[in-house]
Amino acid sequence: MASRLNAGLKHVPAWLLYILCATHIAWLFYLGLTGGLGVEPIKALEHAYGAAGLKALVATLAVTPLRSFAGVNLLKFRRALGLSAFFYIAAHLSVWLLLDVQLIGQIWADILKRPYITVGMAGFALLLPLALTSNNISIRRLGAARWRTLHRLSYLAAILGGVHYVMLVKGFQIEPMLYLVGILGLISLRSRTLGRKTAQAASRMS
Repeated sequence: MASRLNAGLKHVPAWLLYILCATHIAWLFYLGLTGGLGVEPIKALEHAYGAAGLKALVATLAVTPLRSFAGVNLLKFRRALGLSAFFYIAAHLSVWLLLDVQLIGQIWADILKRPYITVGMAGFALLLPLALTSNNISIRRLGAARWRTLHRLSYLAAILGGVHYVMLVKGFQIEPMLYLVGILGLISLRSRTLGRKTAQAASRMS
């Protein structure tokens, strides 16, 4: 099953994900403008962009475990998934800044006084250098080892995104907790895989 899936995915270009992401962002914005997101379109648009960004982050984290434990190879899509997550979260932040709060003073007050916003902004700040260096030129300039070390910040950014979602909702809700548990589980699986590869490389060198 995995081999057939991998064979089919070879014919799917990674750039298709960028088109799907841009189309989805534009479609959600159109729905917000035309009343398709309900009576509070700005809040609904914020949530839709944020949820899509979190799902894309989870998908990015799942690439390595899927390859290691299920044999499904999605490595060619990992960069596109990560950048799509950034674009969704940037859209989420833009709606909050430009359409929801609007006032500069209020924005800073919310960042400093509301913990869930502080956590969310910290997560976005970690994603920014990752998005800027998600290209082959940055890999060559930084070197593969330094580039990989930098991009491990994606783990912390994903955790902060999950915590932001948990803190955002009122009262205990199962969906945000499932996202956070899923993120922690995927990071654990990725860490085990990386640890195993490091041990194998060390044994070959000894």
